[in-house]
Amino acid sequence: MALLRMFLIFFKVGLFTVGGGLAAIPLLQAEVLKRGWLTQTQFTDMIAVSESTPGPIGVNISTYVGYSQYGIIGSIVATFGIVLPSMIIIMLIARFVLHYRDSHLVSGIFTGLRPAVTGLILAAAGSIAMVTLIHIDAYKASGDLLDLISLKSWALFFIFLFATNKWKHHPIFYIIIAGVVGIFIF
Repeated sequence: MALLRMFLIFFKVGLFTVGGGLAAIPLLQAEVLKRGWLTQTQFTDMIAVSESTPGPIGVNISTYVGYSQYGIIGSIVATFGIVLPSMIIIMLIARFVLHYRDSHLVSGIFTGLRPAVTGLILAAAGSIAMVTLIHIDAYKASGDLLDLISLKSWALFFIFLFATNKWKHHPIFYIIIAGVVGIFIF
């Protein structure tokens, strides 16, 4: 029964996530944290790992959560749950795309989805920033405003923001450098 519930949760996330893995982050975060499958810090770490490894971020996170809860069978169930809605939708679209591709209704639907997807991606970026750059829990514990921000995190953020805009290296280069720097300063 627990595996079925997990499947349905990830199926729901997959069904209502339009726009890719980054758009799935807020939905995954809500479901995973609500059930206590991961802490906020673990979820943020999982986002970093998922972004650094091959494959869609939503699938990577689902696989990890499924594995952490129910082992290999859990990882299979969670992964299948998040992927199945996309498979069904793609098969339906492929079947009818030639017939309706010039429809104003279909064009209007996709035009309306763009701002929603943008909002989901911005929500994901905001939740990641709240964990990595702003430390509300540390501030609440100490009451010291200096504990609210992580100077090291902000410094790295601005250094890499500058570097990625100044020098056009491959993203893997910056991921490796950030990982090495993170090992030494955190």
